[in-house]
Amino acid sequence: MSTRLQTALFVMCGVLAAPAAARADVTAFLGVSPTSGLHLGRGAALGAGFIVVAFEAEAAQIAEVTADGEPALTTGMANILVQTPLEVSRMQVYGTAGAGLYRERLGAIQETNAAANLGGGVKIRLAGPLKLRLDYRVFRLRGAPRHPTWHRVYAGATLGF
Repeated sequence: MSTRLQTALFVMCGVLAAPAAARADVTAFLGVSPTSGLHLGRGAALGAGFIVVAFEAEAAQIAEVTADGEPALTTGMANILVQTPLEVSRMQVYGTAGAGLYRERLGAIQETNAAANLGGGVKIRLAGPLKLRLDYRVFRLRGAPRHPTWHRVYAGATLGF
């Protein structure tokens, strides 16, 4: 094999083997949980990924409603997102699954254990790197929580970089 052909093959393999440029974003969100009444929630997420697959770390808190005897829920999750590779009408649809830890607390009573979540949503481009993110999640809590299943719906502002 000639030196030119070897060089061309080497360069082509390097170009094809190079990973796609990673992108990152940060999201701040507000939402509600309809689990046993409406609970207000808030949180933040930091994500990074490639064209179709992304990874995200998220921390969120759903408020306690002491008057109704409903506990607060604090979660810390690591998630994987699978998303459409292209935006259609400025929207990118995704599905997500993850695992982490939770703390359910009502007054002095609390339960801390492992949790998993499953959900999906849409990111809607507003202007430049700014997107509106609409998301739904269902959380399954291990151990002995007051509510073993929680639902959360939120809207957030996502800034890509």
